[in-house]
Formats: sequence, C-alpha cells, structure tokens
Amino acid sequence: MQTIDTLWAPWRMAYIADGAESNERQVAVGIGADPNCFICQGVFDESNDRKRLVVRRTDLTISILNRFPYNNGHILVAPRCHCGTLTDLTDAEKLELIREINHWTEILTQKMSPDGFNIGLNLGHAAGAGLPGHLHWHIVPRWNGDTNYMTTIGSAKVIPQALESLWEILTQTSE
Repeated sequence: MQTIDTLWAPWRMAYIADGAESNERQVAVGIGADPNCFICQGVFDESNDRKRLVVRRTDLTISILNRFPYNNGHILVAPRCHCGTLTDLTDAEKLELIREINHWTEILTQKMSPDGFNIGLNLGHAAGAGLPGHLHWHIVPRWNGDTNYMTTIGSAKVIPQALESLWEILTQTSE
C-alpha cells in the first residue's frame, strides 16, 4: 500500500477552520444571501474582487478562481442567487450559467492552451459539495501528461502558478 507524504499548506487552514475569517467577512445584503458564503460575499462586495478572486460578473452569474484549486486555472461559476438545487434556478439563470462555462473554456483555451477540461457540479454534501447551499460549477483545465512524478510517486499535486498571477491574466481578457 502506498503512503501519502505530508506537504505543508498553511493557507488551507482558513478553509478548514470554521469561521477563521469571520472578522474579515463582509455581510452579503440581498434576498436569500448567506453572509457566511464566500460566493455571496463576492456577489455583494464588488470592492474586493482581487482579494476574493472574482474574475467576472454577469447579471445572473459570478465567476471566481478556486482558492484551493485541483489544477492551475480552476474556476468556479455560480449563480448570483444563493440556492442549493437546480430546481431553484430560473431558465434564464441556467442558460447564463452554460454561457459562462462556455466563455471560460474559451478564455482558458486562449490563455493557457489546455488539452481538455473537467467540468462538473457537486450537488449536495454527500456528493462532495464543500458549499452545498450555493450551486457552483468547477472548470478544471487539464493537460496531456499533467500528472508528473509528484502525483504519481509522491501522491502530491503541484500547482505551478500563483492565484494572483492567474487573476491578472484572466481579468485582462474577460472585460
């Protein structure tokens, strides 16, 4: 049996610790908004897009870089409304979400030249949703051969680009 080595990633503590950033959280003001939801915080606080890693907003959606990415370029696309089931979405929201997923696959293809994408939705906590109350789709760029010795032998993933650098690249093209 292969063992997994420990890599120190202290920035993940904010994700793990319940309420660790509660003093810095902005209260989301809106119908159905959750002040503890990082997506709602991004929706209602447009003054901190860089800090919140928001790369684009439409009338019905918000797109945010994943602070804890599975791979470089990992983007979350969510409805602006705080809802946890597909039946809560209007037809207009569903259409806009698909358009945004398409938008980001095009932008990521232009800027990062991936060989493919994993695109998906974890619906409910049992399905792996870390934020089950606010639907969000994951767009994860993939490259042929992106599994290297660290993943294969070391059971660890290395992300080669800082989120701040990626934010700069994607916000320059998404206007």
